[in-house]
Amino acid sequence: MKNFLQKVEDFGASLQSTALLLVRLVLAYGFYEPAKMKWSNIDNVAQWFASMHYPLPKLNAYLAASTEAAGVVLLLLGLWTRLISLPLMVVMLVAIATVHWPHGFPAAENGFEIPLYYLVMLLVLFAFGPGKFSLDALLRRRA
Repeated sequence: MKNFLQKVEDFGASLQSTALLLVRLVLAYGFYEPAKMKWSNIDNVAQWFASMHYPLPKLNAYLAASTEAAGVVLLLLGLWTRLISLPLMVVMLVAIATVHWPHGFPAAENGFEIPLYYLVMLLVLFAFGPGKFSLDALLRRRA
């Protein structure tokens, strides 16, 4: 039994970089539409932010849209993964606190379920890095 458990553990460990790649790709896809929507009409986003009493709504609209767009590119490439994870986590925390929290947990009711999943996946990337299938790993090997 011990030998079998060790084989299962070794197999799971061998999938680490693949799992991190999949997390990065899922997150990049998840941030793509919100970034595209924000950039397609940044003035409406700023007005929406103002209606929720965000300070400096125009600046925050540009910051959120830029962070999400940069996240898409950097997560896809696995470049500066830990660095981009931090501002993306802030975006998710703000979204949870200001938009989704009043609706409860279920995604079907615009709750905080999906942003919470994104937040947890970003925390995993921050803690473990992008894995070996990334530009971060390539740059580290060349250094």
